Amino acid sequence: MNLIITSPPYNIGKEYEERRSQERYIEEQAACIAEAVRLLHPNGSICWQVGNHVLDGEVFPLDIILYPLFKNHGLQLRNRIVWTFGHGLHCQKRLSGRHETILWFTKSQDYTFNLDAVRIPSKYPEKKHFKGPNKGKISSNPLGKNPSDVWDIPNVKSNHVEKTEHPCQFPVGLVERLVLALTNKGENVLDPYVGVGSSAIAALKHSRNAYGCDLDKGYIDIAWQRIHQLRAGELRTRPMNKPVYDPNAKDVE
Repeated sequence: MNLIITSPPYNIGKEYEERRSQERYIEEQAACIAEAVRLLHPNGSICWQVGNHVLDGEVFPLDIILYPLFKNHGLQLRNRIVWTFGHGLHCQKRLSGRHETILWFTKSQDYTFNLDAVRIPSKYPEKKHFKGPNKGKISSNPLGKNPSDVWDIPNVKSNHVEKTEHPCQFPVGLVERLVLALTNKGENVLDPYVGVGSSAIAALKHSRNAYGCDLDKGYIDIAWQRIHQLRAGELRTRPMNKPVYDPNAKDVE
């Protein structure tokens, strides 16, 4: 597998998981991560998207808890990507959580990274060098800028165009950016907690091979429905780099 990308359960008692002790949860994650590493291509990447486990009001950040499990296999962390979103549950005794993280690991220094495929529009595209041999020339990359390690992408809530019955599904655009950056056409993308198939859709949209599994057949059935809709040109997804809010959108249209 050239890219293994997933969002495992957070052990918080969602309908698709059995809540268990933190020790048992970590053991199960360790087993899954070990299999992921076994399947990973030498030049491939693993992206593990997680939030927090919360117990009796105390927050346990899963990226910190799971990080050693990847390091035990000698993987190298390339980015800790912060995914921010505007909607979620409102907390009463702490600040409301509005971000999760993606840990991006590789097996070696030799890995696929296609920055040009995921550049976003520059904030100042006409900015010029003010001194030196390039004085007066455009200083920004004509293809756009690096999207950085903080991504503001709406999560999938009730009014989201991609919403299914899954309570915690991936937005396709989040996965698309990783698929484009970390794989090439014709390569393999695996999601071991595939759910309703958002990662598979992101892979198939860009001519990659999609693999996935899940314990819930109902979610797999939905995933297949979405894949068939994609192939028929009927699946609606939110554009990958669409701004969360653009005050000039109507003028642009």
